[in-house]
Amino acid sequence: MSDSIASLAASVYLHKRAKNQYSFKETELRRELVFSGNYVVSNKKELVLEACLGTCIGVTICDKEAKVGGLIHLLLPEWTGYSKNRKPGLYAKTGLPIFISALYAAGADKSRMEACVAGGSLVGPVSEMDIDLDIGGRTAEIVREILEKESIAVRQSETGGFFGYRLSLDLKSFNTSINLTADRPAERSKEFRKPTPDDIQRSIRMIRPIPQIALKIIRMMNVGNYNMNEVAGEIKKDQIITAAVIRLCNSSYFGLREKIDSINRALILIGEKHLFKMIVSASLEQSFSNVEHGYSLCKGGLFQHSLGTAVVSEELARFTGVVQPEIAYTAGLLHDIGKVVLDQYISSIYTFFYRRTQIDMVEIVEAEKETLGFTHTEAGSLLGESWSLNDRLIDTIRHHHHPEHASVDPELTHVVYLADLLMSKFQAGHELQCLNNGNITLRLKKIGLIPSQFSTIVDLIPHKILEGAINLHGMR
Repeated sequence: MSDSIASLAASVYLHKRAKNQYSFKETELRRELVFSGNYVVSNKKELVLEACLGTCIGVTICDKEAKVGGLIHLLLPEWTGYSKNRKPGLYAKTGLPIFISALYAAGADKSRMEACVAGGSLVGPVSEMDIDLDIGGRTAEIVREILEKESIAVRQSETGGFFGYRLSLDLKSFNTSINLTADRPAERSKEFRKPTPDDIQRSIRMIRPIPQIALKIIRMMNVGNYNMNEVAGEIKKDQIITAAVIRLCNSSYFGLREKIDSINRALILIGEKHLFKMIVSASLEQSFSNVEHGYSLCKGGLFQHSLGTAVVSEELARFTGVVQPEIAYTAGLLHDIGKVVLDQYISSIYTFFYRRTQIDMVEIVEAEKETLGFTHTEAGSLLGESWSLNDRLIDTIRHHHHPEHASVDPELTHVVYLADLLMSKFQAGHELQCLNNGNITLRLKKIGLIPSQFSTIVDLIPHKILEGAINLHGMR
């Protein structure tokens, strides 16, 4: 699909949405995000359920008379047959019937149920693979078939298009709203001047340096030599990193069954390799956590996206066998570090940059070059050099948007690119992103995959990410 056609379609679609917008008055009610594979069914309460939807499909069903309603967030049309830890709620064919049964159990009556359906968009620049696979469209079709079979009326349906959706259910009024994530945000009136190379270098110097212990671990992971004796003493002396590691270990994101209260306990339960990943992640969180505006669409959005990309990169590396999983994890964690450098400048031109990436669908590195004169991949490689990262990681940071340009470890860069793409399409709502998926067939081939496997690859995304356990900054 050409850029001109996509832009025209976007304009027409936004005009249509402006005329037919169905929403309720915003309140100050507490909000809870519902993540892929999950649903919430509730009686009347002071709460708004929300789902950020890209290719995924969200469904709300309510019985206003019984004061019962809920929201489910579906990832795929049906189980691909690959995922070992199959979770029925991820798939329309199995998840929606379970959701409807839960509504019945809560007191809802089929004759009074009303549904609203949203999502299934072709997020970002559209490739032939997106159109051929039509994951969102097939998920929406199964949803419609099940609702029709159950004789549940669909009050509103907003599916397809080129933008993500935010589906909201007010459990006080049982009204549903469907809004485009590409709706124009509030203006930020700040004078803006393009940063100079000196400004970028100054910004790099102001960023909290990565702890030496993290750099030592990254070097160990790069050569496959894990020696806990070399780092144990230093970790125990650093109370900030120790506390961050313990908190990360105990987050539901990593799904550990036993409570961890010390580094020694963590070492026993998860082993050196996993503990080393935790230490690097906790160290980098300190750099990301100060970033609250600009690229982030939610508090801590940059770190959430980067940590999710790290885990998906590790899963893809294990699935394809083209690179060591631990190295893929580290590269995924670091891939967007350049956004920390540029974030303050994006904050100053947020509205314009938002529209260029989310409505005009200009690839993010092109929009950065146009507005700032620098890209986050360039800034990230400079930051990586200042941190003395190895060439493999710096090259991946520099080329993860166009992995065919990588020269040091092309397979690693392709793995991180694909993980980044999966996160942007199926975990919307963390950060501003518009990723070029041109040449996707060749990019998949580079790591031994074919387009028809894309649904299987989506099913590789760990449930802990889809369930939003990546919320490490108190979003809930």
